[in-house]
Amino acid sequence: MNEIRISLTSAVGKGYYEFWKYTGRYRVCKGSRASKKSKTTALNFIYRLMKYPAANLLVVRKVFGTLKDSCYAELKWAIHRFGVDSLFDCKLSPLEITYKPTGQKIYFRGLDDPLKITSITVSNGCLCWLWIEEAYEIDSEDDFNMLDESIRGQVPEGLFKQVTLTFNPWNERHWIKRRFFDAENADVLALTTNYMCNEWLDDADKRVFEDMKRNNPRRYRVAGLGDWGIVDGLVYENWEERVFKPEDIASKDTRAVFGLDFGYTNDPTALFCGIVDMAAKEIYVFDEVYEKALSNEQIADRILKKGYAKEKITADSAEPKSIARLRELGLRRIASARKGKDSIMNGIDFLQGFKILIHPSCENFINEISNYSWDKDKFGKTVNKPIDSFNHLMDAMRYAVEDMTKGKTFSFE
Repeated sequence: MNEIRISLTSAVGKGYYEFWKYTGRYRVCKGSRASKKSKTTALNFIYRLMKYPAANLLVVRKVFGTLKDSCYAELKWAIHRFGVDSLFDCKLSPLEITYKPTGQKIYFRGLDDPLKITSITVSNGCLCWLWIEEAYEIDSEDDFNMLDESIRGQVPEGLFKQVTLTFNPWNERHWIKRRFFDAENADVLALTTNYMCNEWLDDADKRVFEDMKRNNPRRYRVAGLGDWGIVDGLVYENWEERVFKPEDIASKDTRAVFGLDFGYTNDPTALFCGIVDMAAKEIYVFDEVYEKALSNEQIADRILKKGYAKEKITADSAEPKSIARLRELGLRRIASARKGKDSIMNGIDFLQGFKILIHPSCENFINEISNYSWDKDKFGKTVNKPIDSFNHLMDAMRYAVEDMTKGKTFSFE
């Protein structure tokens, strides 16, 4: 095969030299919009596959269906930019890319099917690299640990194992910040990049950020400079942390409410515990349960030990057998959420009329509410529908207040 010569300066540009060369275990890059982090990562992996004939790559996002139009498309773009289209076979079914001279592969998996991640077997070389794009979507550190453990075993001399995370830095409460940016670790490269290192932006592109800097400095700090910030388009902006004692809040004018959202393998079971003050339009969040892989017996045990056996708990109506079993286990007042049209939006509309005060001990609730945002269409425009993520305690909260809402009966599914 003829030698391939590629000018990295002209194909990749500047601003990512350290990122490109790093061979430690964790390579983490948070970046603003237009910081070229995803394109640089795609270029880097195509270059590496051609350089290291025993290497294979696993690319992961939270939802498998998002990979085709994101990472797969970026890697195909990188192949074309290097002018090596003839050397790669890009398939949609199954979704994978093969480097034809050696048989090395790029595999694509979603966290929504974890068994397909843990069961990957490569036919040539070893699986030594993992790229988690939009790593911010991975809301559980345990899920990341499972992915991290998929890159294991011996590698040939001269090769290295590495996990790469790329994401937008929407929330400083995310576990990624604590693990990779706040703690010093010799095996971590943690970088922040922004649009100013993208030399291919034209004047019109740059004016978008200059206008943002002038008119919306809070958004510019996150979307422009890549600093940690708050998620754009939050469903609930009416909340704050506050230290309080539940017994000081409870009175004849308030009411304790409890909601339960079921989960198991991929999603946690979530119990919301709150106190509602209708007159003051305030909801105090004072306790929670948030665990994966809980059986009905374990759910009942957690709730009984917390002393909530006699409380009315409104639970996800999608699991009638689980509700019946929990009654048998001592939660005699547990009931199903009601069914009807527009349940989610009616519940959100009701809760947006309250100030939500959260005890700092409810860390999972704080994480969810500070990430629970409106979804976007394929053009990036916000739609009147929340994302299907960071929503387990958010759903449980809606179940808890269902009989306080006004209007026609509806469910909270």
